[in-house]
Amino acid sequence: MQLTQKETELLKDLKGQEKLCADKYTKYSESAIDPQLKNLFSQIAGVERQHLNTIEQIESGTVPTPSGGSSPQPSFTANYAVAETEDKKHDCYLCTDALTTEKHASHLYDTCIFEFKQENIRTLLNGIQKEEQNHGKMIYDYMSKNAMYA
Repeated sequence: MQLTQKETELLKDLKGQEKLCADKYTKYSESAIDPQLKNLFSQIAGVERQHLNTIEQIESGTVPTPSGGSSPQPSFTANYAVAETEDKKHDCYLCTDALTTEKHASHLYDTCIFEFKQENIRTLLNGIQKEEQNHGKMIYDYMSKNAMYA
């Protein structure tokens, strides 16, 4: 498999984004106060590490077969009431930053999907993009359930 210079540069960008995401979600899992949020961030960190591995495989010339499986959607119970507490503000900050990160990651994948020549790579990147969008939805659902999203 021969990648163009542009494709190689885009993979480098994706690799950096996925590493940042995996590191961020690992740290946020350790920092979150609500156990549900800790678990959510930990689950997403694992998926981001898989994304990083996939991008590294493409960089090395191998296009892995898409997993095709999606993680089950967690359901959340409200841990925080409408009132603003320091714990809620802390977890809300983490969620807001994580949601912004997912929006950026999804946009980056959107650009890459249009730039790659090979259909199998575009399909694989599109699957990752859908997972990034799913991460955003899970974070949104958590925030909505806990009166964090206006």
